[in-house]
Amino acid sequence: MPFRTLDSVDVAGKRVLVRADLNVPVRDGKISDLTRIERLSPTIRELAGKGAKVIVCSHFDRPKGKRVPEMSLAPMAAALGEVLGARVRFVEDCTGPAAEQAVELLQPGQVLVLENTRFHAGDEKNDRQFSEDLAKLADIFVNDAFSAAHRAHASTEGVAHFLPSYAGRLMQKELEALDAALGNPVRPVLAIVGGSKVSTKLELLGNLVTKVDFLVIGGAMANTFLAAEGKSVGKSLQEAEMHATALEIVGKAKAAGCQIVLPVDGVVSREFKPNPPTETVSVDAVPADTMILDVGPKSVAALIAQLPSIRTLVWNGPLGAFETPPFDASTVALAHAVAEATQKHGLRSVAGGGDTVSALRHAGVIDQLSYVSSAGGAFLEWLEGKTLPGVAALEG
Repeated sequence: MPFRTLDSVDVAGKRVLVRADLNVPVRDGKISDLTRIERLSPTIRELAGKGAKVIVCSHFDRPKGKRVPEMSLAPMAAALGEVLGARVRFVEDCTGPAAEQAVELLQPGQVLVLENTRFHAGDEKNDRQFSEDLAKLADIFVNDAFSAAHRAHASTEGVAHFLPSYAGRLMQKELEALDAALGNPVRPVLAIVGGSKVSTKLELLGNLVTKVDFLVIGGAMANTFLAAEGKSVGKSLQEAEMHATALEIVGKAKAAGCQIVLPVDGVVSREFKPNPPTETVSVDAVPADTMILDVGPKSVAALIAQLPSIRTLVWNGPLGAFETPPFDASTVALAHAVAEATQKHGLRSVAGGGDTVSALRHAGVIDQLSYVSSAGGAFLEWLEGKTLPGVAALEG
């Protein structure tokens, strides 16, 4: 791999600063989803098991450079201890005398969580002095927060200039999955992109048409493409000002040998609410007073029928308004088919993005794809072909 991993470093007795993502969802003061902490635990266990003094740093929420008690990482430190089944220490700062003393007291195999890095304005500013202050605490830097790697902050990129730097196991797993999906994929490659607006995914679409063999467009974005082709989409959500851009993307895809796949039918309704009266119609016959709220069964069936010939699949965005039944039907049906093709027929399936993760969890198949990224913005920027500062710092 082009980046340094834990396979190439001896951590015994060393102070290892691990950039984690402990920015977990909290409701009523309690952590509501431990996924990110659970995914981090293999790296922490490996380092501690090899005799490292493990120092974990992370941001949480947006304190804007000020100490906000409600945004402390103390609860995350306790949760990490529960996941690891071992004591995890916590210190109420991430640099300075208190942090330095807490690190000094660490024994090999022990774990310490530092306070929220964003309590200091220097983190988001990628301040050189703050980066140096973090680096003072450790001998080695391990970045295991792909989800924050698209930000050039002190704790993700700046500190890597002052310490030997490596990818943690979660970071490594994510980068390997994405490389297999787009960097060096087994072809043919099919990408599914959903969502509401073409304007928010221009760079993504522009990059994907040069990388994949088939690009399936769903969600309200499909309405914009259909309208750009001259079809009437009734009262459906679409971006009239993006029609010319949509046609440019179609032209770019054709030139690159990428086939764009649009819905041939849709589920329409006159009301956007749970379980309203619906009709399934051809995209050539959408009633003027209705909205397309989901891809139709013919479109989904054609897509599912294509899966046996596809070797690699990348998915970002649901096909319809999946949060509102029955407009989750196409996304759920496709999710089950992708899961089956992955488990039984060797399809390499990589998915990511907040709505996509929610949709796959809703379909009950989130653990049945090859890899599901919880990275959000970083996953999207990777798909857009951008260089991620936190990843670039690990290369070499």
